[in-house]
Amino acid sequence: MRSFTKYSLLALSASLAACSQAPQQPKAAVELPPVQLVADAQARLDIYHPFDLTSDLSHLSERQRHMVKLLIEASEIMDDLFWQQAYGASANELLDRIANEQVRQFAAINYGPWDRLNNNTPFLTGFGEKPAGANFYPADMTKEEFERANFPGKIDQYTLVRRDQTGQLYAIPYHEAYHAELQQAAELLREAAEFAESEQFKTYLNMRADALLSNEYQASDYAWMDMTDNDVDVVIGPIESYEDQLYGYRTAFESYVLIKDREWSEKLAIYAAHLPELQRNLPVPAEYKAEVPGTGAQLNAYDVVYYAGHSNAGSKTIAINLPNDEQVQLDKGTRRLQLKNAMRAKFDAILVPIAEELIVPEQRRHITFDAFFANTMFHEVAHGLGIKNLIGQPGTVREALKEHASALEEGKADILGLYMVTQLLEAGVITEGVLEDYYTTFLAGIFRSVRFGAASAHGKANMIRFNYFAQAGAFTRNEQGQYAVNMTAMRDAMNSLSAKILTLQGDGDYHGVGELFDTMGHIDEQLQADLDRLAAAKIPVDITFRQGVAVLGL
Repeated sequence: MRSFTKYSLLALSASLAACSQAPQQPKAAVELPPVQLVADAQARLDIYHPFDLTSDLSHLSERQRHMVKLLIEASEIMDDLFWQQAYGASANELLDRIANEQVRQFAAINYGPWDRLNNNTPFLTGFGEKPAGANFYPADMTKEEFERANFPGKIDQYTLVRRDQTGQLYAIPYHEAYHAELQQAAELLREAAEFAESEQFKTYLNMRADALLSNEYQASDYAWMDMTDNDVDVVIGPIESYEDQLYGYRTAFESYVLIKDREWSEKLAIYAAHLPELQRNLPVPAEYKAEVPGTGAQLNAYDVVYYAGHSNAGSKTIAINLPNDEQVQLDKGTRRLQLKNAMRAKFDAILVPIAEELIVPEQRRHITFDAFFANTMFHEVAHGLGIKNLIGQPGTVREALKEHASALEEGKADILGLYMVTQLLEAGVITEGVLEDYYTTFLAGIFRSVRFGAASAHGKANMIRFNYFAQAGAFTRNEQGQYAVNMTAMRDAMNSLSAKILTLQGDGDYHGVGELFDTMGHIDEQLQADLDRLAAAKIPVDITFRQGVAVLGL
C-alpha cells in the first residue's frame, strides 16, 4: 500500500522535472536568491478568509474513510503538477526563497508570485508579468508564430507546446511530459478503487486511472456521468482551461474530493427535468437553441473535503459543471455539483458583509442563502444551455472564441442562470422566497465576483454584466453609495444580454466578443471607489482552506 506526503511529492516532482522535456524550470544546481514582498503589496496578504474544510464523515465505513485518504494523496499530485503548469517549477523552488511565513502562505494560495485576484500583478521582487500562456507554451513564443505553425496536437487540450532542438514548435502529451507523477496518481486511484463500495465508482476510478496514462479522458467522463449510487466522489485530472489565457486551449490539473449530501441532492433532482423546456424558451432565434441538452443532467449537493491544483488557486470554486467534453454534454448532459460547505463559508464571510455595505437597507432582507445557493446552482446548470457548436460552419464555440471563450461562457452561465431562476420561480417549480431575493442577491454577487479582477474569467464576466446592467438602468445608486435593484429594468437587461451572448457564441464572433470585453470589461472610477470601501471595511475577497487528513480527523 503506497502512502506519499505532500512534501515528499514536491521533492519527487522537482527531481523528476529535471529529467522531463516539458517543465521549463531552473536546474537544481542553480542557487536562486531570496525574494521579498514588493512595495504596496502588504495590504493584499489578508484578503482571504481562512476556513476549516470539514464534513461529517460518521456515515462512511472504515473502508470508505481509507479511500478518502487515498484520494487526497492522489489530489496532492495534481497540486504539484499544477505548480509546474502555472509557475514552471515545484512549489518549494519558490516557497523556500520566502522568509516571511505570511508571504509564503500568500504565494502558496496563488501558486506563484502573481496575485490572481489583482490581475496577476507580481507581488514578489524579481518577477515580471505572468505569461498569458502560463507554462503551457514556450515563454518566447508569440501568437503569430503559433498561428503560422502546423504540428500534431496544436490545439489539443492535453498537450504542452515546446520547442525542439531546431527551435520548431511541437506538442508533447501530458501523459508523456508528466509520466512519473501520473503513474503514481493512477496507482493511488486504482488502490482507492479496491476500497470503493459503489461498483460504479470503482469502475470510474479505474477508468480515470487509465485516462491519466493514455491522455484519453472521454470514456471516463461517460463513466462518471453514469454514477448515481456513490457517497464519495472525486473530480481529478486536467479539466479547466482558464489558466491558458493565451488561447484557452490547454487544461490544468486539479482535484476535488467530495462527500455527497443525499438530503440536499434529493431536493435538487426535480430541476434537471426542466432543461429541455428552458432551452426551447431561450430569448434567441431558433437556430441558437437548436441543440437539445442531454436529459441525464444531474444536480447534487456535496461537502468538499479537499481542493487541489487549479481549483485551489486564488478564488475557490463553489459549484462545478462537468464534464466539459461537448460530445458527452450532448449525449449525457452534465453533472452540477453544489459545494455546500464552501458556499456557506463565502455567503457568511463575504456576501452578507458586502450587502451591508453596498445594498440599500430596505433591500438587505432579500439577501438569503437560499437565493445565493440557487443563483450559484443555476449558473452551473446554465452551462448546459445555449450552443456548443457553431451555426452554419464547422467547429466549436470554444475553438472559435479562443482566449475569450471561458470568460464569455461564464457570463452566459451567470445571466442564463438568473433567467432560469425567473422562469422556474414563476412556474412554481422553485418555492423558496420571492423574485426580489434572487435579483438582489444576484446584484450583491456581482460585487463579490468582480473583485476577482480581469485575470479571472468570472471576474471579467461580472465586469461586463455590471456595466451592461448599469447602462440598462437595472439598478440605481444613492448618495450614500448604496445600490437598489430595479426589478423591471433588470429583467429586461437579463433577456437582452442573454440574447447578445448566445448570438456571439453561435456566430463564433471572435472580434465581436473582443469588442464587448474592450468596452465593458473594465471597472470605472465609481465602482472602484465602492470596491475600495469593501477593502477598507476588511471584507475578505475570498476564502482559503485549512484542509487535509488531519483536519478531517482521519
